Amino acid sequence: MKLIYGISSLFLIGFLGFNISENMETATNVLGSKLASCCTDPMTGYYRDGFCNTGMDDRGSHVVCAIMTQEFLDFTKAQGNDLCTPIPAYRFPGLKAGDKWCLCALRWREALQAGAAPSVVLEATHQKALQYIHLEDLKAHAVPSKSD
Repeated sequence: MKLIYGISSLFLIGFLGFNISENMETATNVLGSKLASCCTDPMTGYYRDGFCNTGMDDRGSHVVCAIMTQEFLDFTKAQGNDLCTPIPAYRFPGLKAGDKWCLCALRWREALQAGAAPSVVLEATHQKALQYIHLEDLKAHAVPSKSD
């Protein structure tokens, strides 16, 4: 099978379940502990494994585990990224308020600056998010952890 390389084919590889991320077993979250699952219903993550794992092929850095709000969904749609409409060809169910999803770090930061940032699950947010977002900002939007 010949693969045509590009963003769309890399995106498709993730949806097909090919695991090409780096060190998924040892991935850590923004708190420095083992990365927790973000969500499996709907199945999230760049690799559709339920985790906000990332790798060299994840150019969008889908590393922030966020709980969708209608305000954020409207904001991102206005930016050209409609997350509400299902895309069956990519096994994308479409999202609604209350769903958890691994967001691009830069989109979350953009939403923060616009006052539309959704809440985050710190235990399920990959440490790579800290390359784009201050930990203090993530903590300010964090949902209480299971141990709180």
